[in-house]
Amino acid sequence: MRIITRSSVLRDWTPGDAISLVKHADNPRIAGMMRDAFPSPYTPGDAKRFLATASSPGPGPNLFLAIEKDGEAVGGIGIHPLDDVRRRSAEIGYWLSEDFWGQGIVTDAVALMIPVAFERYDIVRLQAGIFSNNSASMRVLEKCGFTREAVHRNAIWKNGTLLDEVMYVYFG
Repeated sequence: MRIITRSSVLRDWTPGDAISLVKHADNPRIAGMMRDAFPSPYTPGDAKRFLATASSPGPGPNLFLAIEKDGEAVGGIGIHPLDDVRRRSAEIGYWLSEDFWGQGIVTDAVALMIPVAFERYDIVRLQAGIFSNNSASMRVLEKCGFTREAVHRNAIWKNGTLLDEVMYVYFG
């Protein structure tokens, strides 16, 4: 898959992205806003494991795309369908190298991934749970038409700090 945005390119991950993945993902400020599955430090072994999953052939349930800027993978965005009683919902997640923050890259990427999510999956709802200390990500979602649906009090334990999770939702 390849989607050209106003500010970047969204494309499939390849094994050749390992060096840029480590370069841009190895940042505790990024990891601090992500689930613990996003490691810090981010090592070449972590990149190899992620890329094996993200670049595997065939239509898996999850969609993982690299955010490319100036020919280099500098972030990622993904759609993850939920299951069981939440099977008509999916989650969107993303991260971007600190070198590119504040340029509208993630806003452009999220805006173009919304229709992809609703076309690819049989969903009625796209959601994102944001840590309460991540106001930049909340602004991204609001610019893209997501609605602040709920605040889950004391739902996140990250780096020794208890945080609220702010749930944003987009209905198709």
